[in-house]
Amino acid sequence: MATASLATDRPAYDPEPASGRSVLIILRLEGLAAAALSAVFYARTDASWWLFAALWLTPDLSMLGYLAGANWGARIYNAIHTYITPATLAVSALLLHTPALVPVALIWINHIGVDRLMGYGLKYPNGFKWTHLGKLGGRDKKANFSS
Repeated sequence: MATASLATDRPAYDPEPASGRSVLIILRLEGLAAAALSAVFYARTDASWWLFAALWLTPDLSMLGYLAGANWGARIYNAIHTYITPATLAVSALLLHTPALVPVALIWINHIGVDRLMGYGLKYPNGFKWTHLGKLGGRDKKANFSS
């Protein structure tokens, strides 16, 4: 019989089923590809690597959204840590002939790619540790998720 406390300890479904291990590897490799390509393209922009270093952690400021609660924190974090947002910035920069914004978009994409490679995925509203790539820190050995 499942207890009420287990419902708050995990998302509605198990994001890391035993058969889905190969999918997680593919998603992490996808992050590696995004990080590598964005770094190569960034190098071709001739933008400063100091700018790259200075802005690289900026997307993680979205974690401050968790001060408003787990639900809002997940929404804000996910809005900033999805490829859609920096891709929109890059396309807008190209269409509006504002090439100075392209390096910013590439830094952002690189950050997201490295996050995915390291296992930091999009967040569930259950809490910061629950991501689409599995639970950060591994499974809770004490919890029984079989029910």
